[in-house]
Amino acid sequence: MIHTFNPTHYFNTLGSHPPVLRVSDGDTIITSCVDAAGGDAKGDKIASGPNPMSGPFFVDGAAPGDTLAVDLKAIRLTRAHGWTRNVLAQNVVEPHYAQELPDRYGPKGVWQIDTAAGTTTLLEPKTALGNLALPLNPMPGCFGVAPALGQAISTETSGRHGGNMDYNGFVAGVTAYFPVEAEGALFFIGDAHARQGDGEISGTGIEISSEMEFALRVIKNKRIGTVRGENSTHIFAVGNARPLDEAAQIATTEMSRWLMEDYGLDHFAVGLLMGQCVEYNLGNMFDPAYTMVCKMPKQFLKKLG
Repeated sequence: MIHTFNPTHYFNTLGSHPPVLRVSDGDTIITSCVDAAGGDAKGDKIASGPNPMSGPFFVDGAAPGDTLAVDLKAIRLTRAHGWTRNVLAQNVVEPHYAQELPDRYGPKGVWQIDTAAGTTTLLEPKTALGNLALPLNPMPGCFGVAPALGQAISTETSGRHGGNMDYNGFVAGVTAYFPVEAEGALFFIGDAHARQGDGEISGTGIEISSEMEFALRVIKNKRIGTVRGENSTHIFAVGNARPLDEAAQIATTEMSRWLMEDYGLDHFAVGLLMGQCVEYNLGNMFDPAYTMVCKMPKQFLKKLG
């Protein structure tokens, strides 16, 4: 079944909030989402930041100890302009260099969105870049499920429940997997970026309103330790923590467990395979928790599992 949902309110935490919609296992949801500052498709500010979320969506049958699979079907940009910050964040450069940076909270960058051409073009400010044109790569910056123990965790950060991961590999066609810690899973999504470089090192992607289309599936009695994902070429595990080495450790551990549990490898085989074939991508390194992604190419897994 397909549900079309237009929010009347938004959440700035991922937690066990009253669900806005109840769906069955396997249903598809199409929902509108505001941008990171609460701007809608008309550019009107209708919610407060940071990262107002659409949801939560309650999935019948989802219970603690299960996994929620989220099939990202489409991310449609719903405004002709997006915005960015224009200066590197102080925490991504050396401390002495950070003192040289101008105020990053000055006028925002303005980007024109051309969905027909598949491009975004810099309009303001005027710099040596001119009217820089870049390919669109739409993604949800923040999405996830309610965390354990009735917690409500800010959309500024991330954890094992997901949240503000800002990983530009979460695009249409990807399946994300979340550990279910609350009845119904309680799934949230929002904070679309028209595109974003690795790390979100200026503190934003190209922030824009959107329409998200996704299916929610319950994998019963499948417990995972943190966020996972899968696309046509890779499986990947996501570590959200600070410092960055802890995020990498979480992602690496989850990949090791995945290969052992689902592909029948032992510690020796995992060490040999990951040691020579693993890839890492950087998600967010601006917010309170950093994100590291550990990836394994599927080409090396074809004869396993």
